[in-house]
Order: sequence, then C-alpha cells, then structure tokens
Amino acid sequence: MTHPRSADVLIVGGGIMGSTVARLVREADPTARILMVDAGAVIGDTPGLHLHDVPDPELWERYNERVASGIQGMYTGGGVEREPVGDVVGLRPGMFHAVAFGEDAEAMPAAAIAWNAGGMGVHWTAATPWPAGGEVFDDGDPQGWSDDLRTARRVLGVHPGPIGPTEPGRVVLDVLREHLAGTGPSERAPQPMPMAVVPAAEGLMTRTGPSVIFPPIAAGGDDRFELLTGVLVTELLVDGDRVRGARVRRVADGTEQEVLADTVVVCADAMRTPQLLFASGIRPWALGRYLNEHAFVTGRVLMDVDRFGLGLTTLPLPRVGEFCTDSLWIPQNGPDQPFHGQIMNTTYVDATGHPLAHSVGLSFYSPVESRPANRLVFSETETDAAGMPRISIEFAYSRTDLELIDRALARVQEIAELFGPFDPGTERALLAPGSSLHLTGTVRIGEHDDGTSVADASGRVWGFENLYVAGTGAVPTPVVANATLTGAVTAVRTARAVARRSAALAN
Repeated sequence: MTHPRSADVLIVGGGIMGSTVARLVREADPTARILMVDAGAVIGDTPGLHLHDVPDPELWERYNERVASGIQGMYTGGGVEREPVGDVVGLRPGMFHAVAFGEDAEAMPAAAIAWNAGGMGVHWTAATPWPAGGEVFDDGDPQGWSDDLRTARRVLGVHPGPIGPTEPGRVVLDVLREHLAGTGPSERAPQPMPMAVVPAAEGLMTRTGPSVIFPPIAAGGDDRFELLTGVLVTELLVDGDRVRGARVRRVADGTEQEVLADTVVVCADAMRTPQLLFASGIRPWALGRYLNEHAFVTGRVLMDVDRFGLGLTTLPLPRVGEFCTDSLWIPQNGPDQPFHGQIMNTTYVDATGHPLAHSVGLSFYSPVESRPANRLVFSETETDAAGMPRISIEFAYSRTDLELIDRALARVQEIAELFGPFDPGTERALLAPGSSLHLTGTVRIGEHDDGTSVADASGRVWGFENLYVAGTGAVPTPVVANATLTGAVTAVRTARAVARRSAALAN
C-alpha cells in the first residue's frame, strides 16, 4: 500500500451491496476503474465465496451446523462472539456481537458485525422474499420500482423456490393457504421461499455470495478492477461539496494512505456506513436515526404425521449440504396479515439415519415503526475495536410495536397448532433485538432534503455531488421480510446513477 491509488469509482464494502454496485457499473461501463475496499480478511481461500460453498470441510461444517438453528444471528463461519475483542489487529475474520466490538449495544444485544471480506454476504441465508405494500419505496413510479426489483433479482440469482416443497411441505402449504385464505392477493399466498440459490437435482445447491454477483472479486480477470482486503477506510476526504477519495489503513500494520476517486459509494452495512460518514464530518440530522429491525418470534412444532396421512418411514431427509427439507414463505399482506413468516421444515433422524419426526420451524417477523428515536449515536471521543467512533444503540419498541408482537406470538401458536401439539412456554420465543441482523434506515434515502433522510432516491448524499450510499441502511421503509433483496434495490439505483455520472464525466 505504499504506491498511490486512484479510481473512477471507489466502493467501500465488498458484500452483497458493494458487489452489486460493482457488477452493474461494470455492465454499464467496461472501462471504469473500480476499486473495492473491504476491512476484514478473507475467510478461507476465496474472497467473497459464500461459506455454504467453501471447500474447507471445517469451515463448511461450522457454517452448516449453525445455520440449522434457523436464526439469522447464527449464520456465521465461527459463531457470533460476545467477549471483547480488544482491537482488530490480528483478529480472525468472522462475526462478532456489536458489544464485543466495543459498541454500546445492550439496547439491541443481538446486533452483530461481520468482520470479514464479503461482509454478511458470505454468511446470509440467501432468502429473498420481495417487498410489498408499506415496504415499497417507488417514489410514485411503480414501473421503475418493478424494473429495479427485477434487476436486483437477476443480479442476486433469485430462484422462486429451490428448496421444496416435499410431500410434507406441500401439506404445510395447503394447510396454510386454507387457513390464511382471503388475507392477500394470490401472488402473496403461502408459497416456497424465493432464494438466491442455484437449484440442482443432486449435490450442493450453491448460494449467491459477492463472488457470484461479481466474479472478479474471486477470479480476477478484470484489469480495471482491484479488491483490497484487510484495509479499513477511516475517513472520507471532504472537499466542499465533493469527496476526493478516502484515507485507508491496512489493519495488519497500520500503514495509511490516501485513495483518490471521482465517485465514492459507501456500502459498509447499516451500522458502519453512518459511522464512516460521521467520522468524516458528514453529519446530517437523520444520520443514524430511524434505525429499524422487525421483531423476531420463533417457534417449532412436531408435525402429527399420522393425522396428515404421511408415513414416518417415507419422510424426506435433508439433502447433503442443506439443513431443511423445505424453505417456505408466508408473505405479509397488510393489516390482516402483517407478519412475514419463514417456514423451515426438517426431518429428525436417529443414529442410524432413520426418520423419527418431522418438524415445522416457524419464524415470524413483526413490523416495527420507523422512529427517529431509534438510532445510532456516535461518540466524539471514544472508539471501538476498529478505532472508529464508538456506537451507542438507542432502540425500544413502541406501544404499537408491542401490540403487534403480542399478535405475532399468538399467530405462531395459532399456526403451530394446525400441525401438532404445541407448548408455547417451551417451543416459542421472542428473540432479542438484533437477532435477525436485518437492520435498516440509518442512512435512509428520501425524495426531499427535508432533514428526514441522508440521501436522495438514487443514494446520493445530500449536499454532495459524488458521494453515494447503498444497502439496507438506505432503505426508508419498515421492512417486514428479510431485507437483502430490498436493500439491493437501493444498490441498483445507486449503480445506475454512478454509471450515468461516470459517462457524463467521460464526455
């Protein structure tokens, strides 16, 4: 890092959002010089490769053992650590609770940070349900929204239902469709879960990670693209209404340098994107505010297979590399059905591999109001493990939120009892805030620079001509479902704006 670097486009963060921006900018402009900077080191040997697909058997086993929990906060290569890490020099790559990273996060105790190349993009479950109703931010242009959503699905490689339904899965869907009939349009009836997964008749079904979205991340072959890993962006270099680049620090030895760029896009997640803006003196009132995450209610019930005419010996077994036999979806449908349901079923077996029971796993996400009081507060004097401004999380449920959570708890019990005996005291729980890792809103976009947003609809930060944000933090609406696909829509918009700007500069 001793020689100076410059780029047409500097992308801060190499996860799903950063790789989406890189791919779409490259599709629009084959000549653009793109530099991507990622603070964490690579897990394994291949940058941006989803941990579901790593060849290292130890890493593969660790990931797949934890993903079987059905809880997003466990989808990690090495467990989510709460013990303080001290500082990041020499820190092994992986997931860490925000409190372990030095943040004041007890108000959202399950919030976590991916300190690895590829961010959450190498850990995520790959569920990609599409948003509807109050989750949509189309700015009065429904066709444009539809087009951008289609592009996001294409880039993420979304398949409408790669895992199931098996025979028990079809029974579950039939029961759910009958029970929830009339609560929404037919296209949002209970159905297989859309996922960024490549279906296959046998063998592993690969997940979309950053290296799938933008292959040069792992394979090279693009001499106008460069990826720096283990390099932390500590400050954006502000020059009036522009940023001329960034100051970066190599984590291993503290070496610093400046990187110059015509355009800068920050895709560093919903916590660290606003943290970097704050550290750079960019501090609009909305920065860090409107922090949102749906509440997470989980449950599990053993299916009464006899009642549904299913033979115990013929129950489906999860295929190699998969933790469930069926990944199903109950879409939210407004006031009558305000919850997102993720249904992951599996067959339990004995030591010899013979089926013992079939489990219906229920995860219900309950919407939470977007309020400025829920926010990230950045310290002027204290720093976290990475040496960046320490984050304090202020987060609480409103009365409306709590009423909906009570309804969600009741809905889980109601749905579970359709399939078998269920004890809500032992088989149902409201998880701690942060458990889904679906944080949104902290650099939200908006139509007007009225103080309630950080950036315009294309992700351009208000007051700057060449600084953009993208990702789930830019989402301005309360997202009920998994947030990745919705966040990718902001990356699609930002990439389009960046490509247009680059073209204008070239002419």
